Amino acid sequence: MRIDILTLFPEMCETVFMESITGRAVKAGKLEVFAHNFRDFSDNRHRTVDDTPYGGGAGMLLRAQPIYDCFVHVCEQIGKRPHMIYMSPQGKTLTQRRVRELSQLENIVILCGHYEGVDERLIEKIVDEEVSIGDYVLTGGELPALVLTDAVARMLPGVLASEDAFVEESHYGGLLEYPQYTKPAEWMGRTVPEVLLSGHHANIAAWRHKQALLRTREKRPDLLAKREENGDE
Repeated sequence: MRIDILTLFPEMCETVFMESITGRAVKAGKLEVFAHNFRDFSDNRHRTVDDTPYGGGAGMLLRAQPIYDCFVHVCEQIGKRPHMIYMSPQGKTLTQRRVRELSQLENIVILCGHYEGVDERLIEKIVDEEVSIGDYVLTGGELPALVLTDAVARMLPGVLASEDAFVEESHYGGLLEYPQYTKPAEWMGRTVPEVLLSGHHANIAAWRHKQALLRTREKRPDLLAKREENGDE
C-alpha cells in the first residue's frame, strides 16, 4: 500500500511515520509513505499558498492551485488517480470499520488543511471524502493525517505479529477490549481473576467476551446500540 500526505510540514510527518510499527512496516516493504510539500507547487515567486477569503472574514484560506498541482504530481508518480481524503473537522468521524475499508485500498492521498481551510472548489474537484478524528479543532491536519496513517498501516497483512493483535482489541469488533493482566498474579493486594490462571481456553474466551460487553455497556453504551442495529451479539 502507498500513502501520500500533502502538507506544509513534511518533516513533521516523516519523523513520525518512520518510527514504531509504521516505521517497521515501511522498512519491511509492507507500506510506502511519502510527504509532499504543496508549497513547492505554488505558481508565484513568493511561493504563497494562501490568500484572503472572498466575502471577508478572519484568517486566511489555502489556495486551490498549489494543492491541485501537487495532487496531479502524485497521480503521475503512481500512474493513476488515488483515493483522496481531506482531514477536516467537517468530515465523518473516523471509525475502525472505515479504517479496515481503507486498508483494502492500494493508494491513498491525505490532504492536511491549515488556517481557515481550503478553497471549496478544490474539495469539489479532487476530494473523495472528508474525515475527522473528533469534534475538536487542531492547528493543522498533520496530526489527524498521521493518526489515519497509523490506524491503516497496522491493519495491513504482516505489519503486526499476528491478526489476533488487532482482532481482539478495542473497537475492532464493535466492543471495547476486555481487562488484561500480567505478572505478578498478586500486586498490592489485587489478584488476577482465577479464570485467567486456569488454562481453560474456552472459559477464558467466554470470560473475556462477557467482560468486553460489560466494559462497553459501562463506558460506551453507544457502541452496543450500534451492534444491536447491525444484528451483532
